[in-house]
This record gives sequence, C-alpha cells and structure tokens, in this order.
Amino acid sequence: MKYSFMSFSCPELSLREALELAGRLGYDGFEPRVASGHAHGIEPGMSAEQLSQAAAVAADSSVKLCCLATSVQLASRARLEANMDEARRALEVCARLGIPRMRVFGGPIDEGCTRGEAIEQVARALDTLSRELGDEDVCLCMETHDSWCEPAHVEAVMRSCRGRHVGVNWDVMHPVLTAHASVEEAFGLLRPYIRHAHVHGGTWLKDGSLKLLPMRESIIDHALAIRELRDMGYDGFVSGEWINWDRPGYLSEELKTLRAYEEDK
Repeated sequence: MKYSFMSFSCPELSLREALELAGRLGYDGFEPRVASGHAHGIEPGMSAEQLSQAAAVAADSSVKLCCLATSVQLASRARLEANMDEARRALEVCARLGIPRMRVFGGPIDEGCTRGEAIEQVARALDTLSRELGDEDVCLCMETHDSWCEPAHVEAVMRSCRGRHVGVNWDVMHPVLTAHASVEEAFGLLRPYIRHAHVHGGTWLKDGSLKLLPMRESIIDHALAIRELRDMGYDGFVSGEWINWDRPGYLSEELKTLRAYEEDK
C-alpha cells in the first residue's frame, strides 16, 4: 500500500519543501490541490518554464506526485464547457509532470435535470476527456462527494463510461456520512473502478458543519476500507485529505494508523 497527503496539510510549502516533508515523515506520495492558493505552484495553465521547473523538482524526489486534485465539476450543463476547458488544462499538467491520476467531481445537478440525465452527462464528459488523452497514462478519477456520495450513482456513471482513462476516487468518508452507505456497500459497488482513495475521519456538527477527526475517533470504518483495498491487491495511493486541520503531529499519527490498519488481519 502507498500513502500520500493532500497539500491542504502544508499550503505554505513550496513543491520541494512539501516533497521533503512527505519523504521525511515516511509518505510515498504528495497530492497537490489546485486553485486553492497553495504554495506548491502546480496549477492548470502553468507556463512551459514553470512545468520544466516542477518536473525537475519532482524528478529529484523519491516521493511521487500521485494525483492532481482539481475542482472540475461535470454534472452542470451551464458550467460544463468551462469545466471541460479547465480539465483539459489540468490534464496537460498531469501529462507533463507524470501525474497518473486527476480527481474530478460530479458536482451539483442542475434544477430540472433528472439523476439519469446527470449520469449520462457526466459519463459523456469523462469519455470525451478520455478519448482526448489518447495514449497518455492518466486516469480521471470521479470522487464520491457532493451530489454523488451515493455509491450506486457513481457506479452507474462508471458502467456508462467506455473510456479507458476513467475510474473512481473512493472518498471513504462521504458515502458513510452523507449517503448513509456502509463501507462494505460502497466498496462492493465501486471495487472494479477504484483508482485512487481519500481518507479522513469526520462527523457532522449540529450547525451542519463538518468536523474532521482522527480516523480512530471517527465512526467511519477506515480499518475495513484499508483491509479491503489491501486484499484486492490495490496498487494505487491512499491519500489523506486533512483540510486546514490544526492538530500538531497528525501527519505522522495518521500514517501510523493507516499502516496499523493495513497490517491488521
């Protein structure tokens, strides 16, 4: 199993500094989040010089750039063209930097649009991008998130897709907290399509906000999720998405937890 964390854990660090931090703590990968003002500098629309500099930094590190986390949303007809253009710019960055995964969202469904119509639109958009990728070794990973926390809805998109560059980013938390789907149910439906995974414990507060928690303190059974991925021979990354979490030492502690879950029989 390979572990990484998203740049929300170190938004002030340059790419070199983030990769050094990940390596020092024992992580295998680093996941840059774009369009969030993070100092790593990897963004859609980077210049050729910026791409060359980032590629040199990445090549000098044993820590891999495992996934580019974008905000691309594909379900809204009104925003589809702009989001497709953003996706193309981000995919060019992935291709140039050798980043094998790119996270995308389904996003909100337009008023008046049925779930079936939204599934068809997202699948068509993913297939279009997949065709355009040609022989590039990049996978578009749709996350179980927002209006797409229900695993069956994401599975339906995957079954409708024909492109070989399409898969799922299984965010273990969101189906449990939002769609009330068990880890067993989500994994059972999404297993054939999982190409990337996000982990983070959490709970809903009374005011409707989400509070992040250590995985061991959360109701989400991350231990089962890690064992399921291990037992299926998953060879992608499991990435910690700890957004603006002010908890000293958590990067080391959560990595210890993930490794303990993997070693559990």
